[in-house]
Amino acid sequence: MQGELIEDYPEDVRGHSGLIHGKGKNQRDIHVVCAPKEYFLAIITAYIPYRDEWEQDFRTRRRQ
Repeated sequence: MQGELIEDYPEDVRGHSGLIHGKGKNQRDIHVVCAPKEYFLAIITAYIPYRDEWEQDFRTRRRQ
């Protein structure tokens, strides 16, 4: 129920969407890509982020 928008995708082909970082069971980090619709929030995907792709806070992508 609580999360933080960490990336915004206004030009996504599926429509405006965003990446939300939050905490799941046992405070495990989780990412959810979702898109606001008129009457609901569409969940596109949810995943546990890989440590090698994200900084320690899981809110900032590591530079390649």
